[in-house]
Amino acid sequence: MSTAEGSEIHERAARLHGLAVAATDDGHPGLAARRLRQGLALLRWETGAPPDAGDPERAVLLARLLTSLAHAEAEQGHSARGTELLDEAQRWAPPAELAIVQGQRGLMYLRTGRTAEALELLDLAVPRLARGVELARVLLNRSVIHLMTGKVRLARADARRSAELARALGHEVLEAKAQHNDGYCDLLLGDIPTALAVFGEVEGAYRRVNPGFLPVLALDQARALLAAGLADEAGRTLDGALDGFRKQRLMQDYAEAELARAQAALHAGRFAEARAWARRAEDRFRRRRSPAWALRAELMRLRAEFAGAPRLGPPRLGPPRLGPPRPGSRGAPDQGGRPGSGGVLDQGVWPGSGGAPDHGGRPGPVARKAVDLAARCAELGLRDESETAALLATRALVAAGNLAEAEALWSGIAPLVRPGSRDAPLEVRLMRRLAEAELAGARGLRGQALRRVRSGLALIHAHRGRLGSLDMQTGVTALGSDLAAAGLAAALANGSARLVFEWSERCRAQAFRFPPIRPQHDEPTAEAMAELRHLAQQLHAGEAAARRDPEIRRRCLELERLIRERGWQLPGVRESLAPVSTGAVEAELAAAGLALVSLLNVQGRLLALVLGAGRCRLLELGAYAPLAEAVQRLTGDLNARAGRNLRPNLAAVIDASLRRQLATIADGLLAPLLPSLAGADGIVVVPTMALSAIPWGALPGLVGKPVVAAPSAQVWAAAQRARLTGVADGEPPLLVAGPNLTAVEPEIEQLATLYPKARRLTGSAATVAATLEALDGASIAHLAAHGHHERENVLFSRLVLSDGPLMAHDVQRLRTAPRHVVLSACDIGRLVVRPGDELLGFTAALLYMGTPTVVSSVAKVPDETAIAIMAAYHRHLALGLSPAGALAGASASASASAGESLSTFVCFGAG
Repeated sequence: MSTAEGSEIHERAARLHGLAVAATDDGHPGLAARRLRQGLALLRWETGAPPDAGDPERAVLLARLLTSLAHAEAEQGHSARGTELLDEAQRWAPPAELAIVQGQRGLMYLRTGRTAEALELLDLAVPRLARGVELARVLLNRSVIHLMTGKVRLARADARRSAELARALGHEVLEAKAQHNDGYCDLLLGDIPTALAVFGEVEGAYRRVNPGFLPVLALDQARALLAAGLADEAGRTLDGALDGFRKQRLMQDYAEAELARAQAALHAGRFAEARAWARRAEDRFRRRRSPAWALRAELMRLRAEFAGAPRLGPPRLGPPRLGPPRPGSRGAPDQGGRPGSGGVLDQGVWPGSGGAPDHGGRPGPVARKAVDLAARCAELGLRDESETAALLATRALVAAGNLAEAEALWSGIAPLVRPGSRDAPLEVRLMRRLAEAELAGARGLRGQALRRVRSGLALIHAHRGRLGSLDMQTGVTALGSDLAAAGLAAALANGSARLVFEWSERCRAQAFRFPPIRPQHDEPTAEAMAELRHLAQQLHAGEAAARRDPEIRRRCLELERLIRERGWQLPGVRESLAPVSTGAVEAELAAAGLALVSLLNVQGRLLALVLGAGRCRLLELGAYAPLAEAVQRLTGDLNARAGRNLRPNLAAVIDASLRRQLATIADGLLAPLLPSLAGADGIVVVPTMALSAIPWGALPGLVGKPVVAAPSAQVWAAAQRARLTGVADGEPPLLVAGPNLTAVEPEIEQLATLYPKARRLTGSAATVAATLEALDGASIAHLAAHGHHERENVLFSRLVLSDGPLMAHDVQRLRTAPRHVVLSACDIGRLVVRPGDELLGFTAALLYMGTPTVVSSVAKVPDETAIAIMAAYHRHLALGLSPAGALAGASASASASAGESLSTFVCFGAG
């Protein structure tokens, strides 16, 4: 071969290597492997052939091709082949190239969970590399190891140094990956909004220069969502990531995403699904010879088994069980660099939230497996996972009734759990409190159990304070559901109704304790909202004409997602309102002549706390599930009956079903309560879960009785004070009429006779901007407009105005909350209830912003019924009745005059 021919071959091989590295950077190891094999074939490489000292350029090229091919093979799941290729690369590499081979071997160890060995190799490689792209890659990969081991300061230093080198070299891909890792540092420090903001910037860079890495970023975004308790949203994000990893044949990342998917299913209370995902991930990690990752997946599987385990012994009022927290943490390494470790936060299941046992493993066998797993994790240096497994074993032994074994195990692990350390992930610290509380409760040390639960809930509360998004503030409560249930169980065991009341308040609707975040103007969000409003109007018009446009619907979903993501990046205020005392609630109730009923669902049993007349009583009402089913059926019947010209026989069937469901709810819920409510002028109800959809004024026994529904006693007391002590109502009411409601003009005309000075927005004047401006600080606002409760994206529940929808998301823009809002159409009073009885919806958005009183319907309402009730409601208000009293009188008179008509309106907040 001539010198010219040899040079041409070398150039072609070098070009193929460059293309292969670019393919790896973009997440396509299969394509990279093909190009690398072509380069090796050009250079006539044969396995085991002795290095050729006479052609140093060929030796360098072979070493680089073999090193890169090793990584590409390993990424596709062929770890053993990757190791063989690295051995070959080391034989061919001249001394100056050995540091690159060492760095690549370190990356392979990193990807299979051998972090200590990986760190040793990368530490050796860093000082031997020049200030170039290879150094930037190794620093990036070393930052991932520091992320995995919780050394955030070192991880950030390496990531930022890597970014500086990449920026100086004009290497946008490496710079974006380094920024990605920097954002993951924020996530590990608990700063979810900043992490998501960084991830948002990185997403733009990846789309421009490295789209193949978007599934990796999606995996980390899902982990951030899980850290905020948004399990379903995380699951949807992970489904997209899994599809990308499968197409790109990135099997390590695919297995990590399967593991995260197991976590999301566990968070959502789908335990069998969580076990299945975890087992698939475990099998995949074992095939990849990734023992550390396989142990993490095994731990996740045990957690799911324990969460679904049937409990031994007699039934008791206590917490549903969930296993311990996530594995490690991670960011974005490089090959190049694929990311290197992962896991997600644990979340409990609030009683009645769908986390019923699905016949997983029994607690005793789970405990034995967890003890063995703790030892194996310790052998591999997986400190947090080892502690988590030991804590799981302790909890499982307590659940199985083996207290002596649990105490013996705890005495052995207690010195290892680092109770004062802050370097452990939040989920591990929460698990410590939970295990300690359950063990103390089993010993009969209820005071100690409550102190440990209180400590854990304080961690959750501080975590919530860092989040500015209402979406996340309500979601994060789920992370403390096990602790909340354990605290409630300890309070119930104590036997004091007042203590149970205190703990029920400590554990529900905690997002209301933080002042509302009023976001600053954000141009991308404003543009997305404007487009969404325009498209939603088109979509509504098309549906009215029986035309569907799937492309418009798809774009609307994209915009909603973008707006939510921007909202997730809002920082929190940290400071919160102090919890209200039971005495303060009693004083407010006494002043108003009211009694309060707080409902609790504890392991499928419905309990009621009745507070009033100087007494606090705890009553057990019966099973929760039949009442929840009756409420669901009632809502369906009410919606079917509203606004339709039904055939008489079908209407009769629906009416009969309505009466049955109302009777079921009244018999199961009200009958045991009414004797305790005698003498009260009205009732404050704090419902739970599905019971939040009850139209209280329609229940037999409550017709004509003032009833107000509140998320918690604290929210009611605060709203009541605001209603009674706020600025006197001096400005005229606001009346708004939306389009396409045949009865809206008569309704507004009737109200205008009561409020001759009212500000009216009708026809084309009833725009979103005008309505929001008029709502700001309004004394009374009556909005008669079509509404829609958006269950999947609750913050986009909306009222239809002349230029498009006014959404729950828009309400956050108000500078001053209106004092009294009436929503007279559709089912805009419906709520999505998250674990911890956290609420979302249009009505809830007004309450969060500080509106003391909101009157809205929990089901669709016929036009004629709405007109009658609303006219009577405002007449009663004008006579000086309270909102709850006015609604009770209006509903009773409308029902009496209309026969079968039922009032589905509820007074929320203060009455």
